[in-house]
Amino acid sequence: MSTLIHPTTINPVEPFLRSDRMPHIWCPGCGIGTTVNCFAQALIESKIDLKSLALVSGIGCTGRVAGYVKLDSFHTTHGRAIPFATGMKLANPHLNVVVYSGDGDLSAIGGNHLIHAARRNIDLKVICVNNLIYAMTGGQTAPTTPGHAITSTSPYGTFEPAFNLPHLVEAAGAVYVARWTTYHVRQLARSIGEAFHKKGFSFIEVISPCPTLYQRRNKLGDGLDTMKYYKEKSKTKHGAPTAEVGLTMQGEIIVGKFVDRDRPDYSSLLKAQMHESLGDRYVDYDDEQGYACGDGGCAEDSCH
Repeated sequence: MSTLIHPTTINPVEPFLRSDRMPHIWCPGCGIGTTVNCFAQALIESKIDLKSLALVSGIGCTGRVAGYVKLDSFHTTHGRAIPFATGMKLANPHLNVVVYSGDGDLSAIGGNHLIHAARRNIDLKVICVNNLIYAMTGGQTAPTTPGHAITSTSPYGTFEPAFNLPHLVEAAGAVYVARWTTYHVRQLARSIGEAFHKKGFSFIEVISPCPTLYQRRNKLGDGLDTMKYYKEKSKTKHGAPTAEVGLTMQGEIIVGKFVDRDRPDYSSLLKAQMHESLGDRYVDYDDEQGYACGDGGCAEDSCH
């Protein structure tokens, strides 16, 4: 006679989720949930102080991540996740600020903010889930949609050149740039952890399936078929020139850590300029008063 065993352990990522809001809205086969799992694993392994962490998202399927994580999170307006996050980081430099949104939100209506945050080297960690299409609003052509792909606004095939996002953000000034797919769960979690320990603008692109719109319209199978494609067609090339990692509809996917460099972040440049211009008249509020005192957000014992 068999005995049913009721496990008492919980999934290690469950404490990071708002389980009361489940089930989520994402379609079967969507990869966004996989990226959330990787993000939670990175938080565990990096031992990040969750009281100092803020997550910001825009509008779209990936933008809904902000509502499912049990963190200080902000679901902002379309394309404006990065300026919201920039304001938070400048107001409280001790925060770890993560921008978690989709390719349409970040590189279309939010594209101007993306390139200037990279240029300024704002200390943000940007996770861009790229499903190659506008998924939430009907499957229109996005700035990342590969050539010849069928979408609701390109029923005879996309002909507009697509953004190569790693190349775009490197050229703008990002200090850390990586790309993985939702098949590469360990590598993605590791990259997110590395970004947490990198000062400046970090950008991680995650190629993810949209079985309902992109895969179905282009007869590419379901989510499992896409995982097999990622496994077979992905090639890891750390340090690859980003100009050579553009995506095609069914071609090779170059993944890896492409950029890892150092340069002064925005706050450091600001302080240096103020000291140069004002000398002793400049008072650094960060040094004098501290930020985020009270609930464990301030790292300086002298503030308490």
